[in-house]
Amino acid sequence: MSRIPVSGSSPSAAVPLRLAIVSTHPIQYYAPIFQSLARSEVLQPKVFYTWSQTADAPVADSGFGQSIRWDIPLLEAYEHEFVPNVARSPGTDHFWGLRTPRLMHAIERWGAEAVLVFGWNSASHLAALRHFKGRIPVFFRGDSTLLDQRSAWRTALRRVVLYWVYRHIDVAISVGCNNRDYFRWCGVPEARIAFAPHAIDTERFSEPSGVLEARAAEWRTQLGIPAEARTLLFAGKFVPKKEPLLLLDAFCQSKVPGHLILVGSGPLEPELHARAKARADVHILPFQNQQAMPAVYRLGDVFVLPSRGPGETWGLAINEAMAAGRPVIASTKVGAARDLVIEGATGWTFEAGILEELIRVIRDALASEPERLRTMGAAARRTSAEWSIEAAARGIEQSVLSFCRETRKAEVVAD
Repeated sequence: MSRIPVSGSSPSAAVPLRLAIVSTHPIQYYAPIFQSLARSEVLQPKVFYTWSQTADAPVADSGFGQSIRWDIPLLEAYEHEFVPNVARSPGTDHFWGLRTPRLMHAIERWGAEAVLVFGWNSASHLAALRHFKGRIPVFFRGDSTLLDQRSAWRTALRRVVLYWVYRHIDVAISVGCNNRDYFRWCGVPEARIAFAPHAIDTERFSEPSGVLEARAAEWRTQLGIPAEARTLLFAGKFVPKKEPLLLLDAFCQSKVPGHLILVGSGPLEPELHARAKARADVHILPFQNQQAMPAVYRLGDVFVLPSRGPGETWGLAINEAMAAGRPVIASTKVGAARDLVIEGATGWTFEAGILEELIRVIRDALASEPERLRTMGAAARRTSAEWSIEAAARGIEQSVLSFCRETRKAEVVAD
């Protein structure tokens, strides 16, 4: 890939373009992308974090019901800066939780030639979009969809607001089909919608040596699950939008031999324990940190994400389970399902919130022969491999370079 000149330099200059990235805080799914971008020969990225209170402290996660400090490195191998957040109530759960009056100065002082903003729904990030539009190219990345239904007046108001918001970007970088539809609906021209897949570190989850499979098999034995038993797995937050209670009910009513493992924590945990108390085929495990997750996904033969939303814009657990070689069951409210779940090949889908539909696919999954599940798992792994960190970084890189080349050509013609 050829290099492009920085603004104001000669067309033959081979200097990486300085890309400022605005993100809330170190996130286990984004840090690997930043690390990959840092290895680019054509971009020089720097991440500006706007929730400075997370620099040295665990992040309070209301969904898990605890503070989380991830056990994988999130700040290594890329340039970054925590910009002071002066919000009275810091956080990402409300618009005024991120206020960073020094953000624009920090980005300009660094000499950014383009800016990529992750999410707009905070005072800080929206201000960055508005400030830099027309000064340098503005790229935006988010994963919103149109999957959640709203009343007619709310939909109309939402569209008016979003039309205004996205007037302040040059390129929207979509993560999948549902997200691309959303950007179109918000008035972003098709030519200004790029693509960089919603990604995970596929290599970390698809370790081929068999060590993780052996570890999971030993874990299952400790849980009292026979080696030949078909097992469903849910891993995530025990919150209403994820529907773990619906999954438990569907499993219990499916009347097909098998086991269900629920891994996580959250406000629904007491009710899950109460409902599963008398069942030897239901196992509830506590929250597991990132290093354990590649083995966790191998505890089940099939992974289930039965979310009803609102807000299940993607569901990266689907990517992770598929990378671990497991077919998946996903509801129609899971954003990833449209891109990743091929019916009967990499998994199953069902109408969100419909108990009978979930029972139907559970019966199919639990009644499947081992060879069928292995074939589906292999197909799932191959599909997941296309949604890698490298593919996401490459998509971002190409979208930035493409638009900046266009801009540079227009400037040369105008001169």
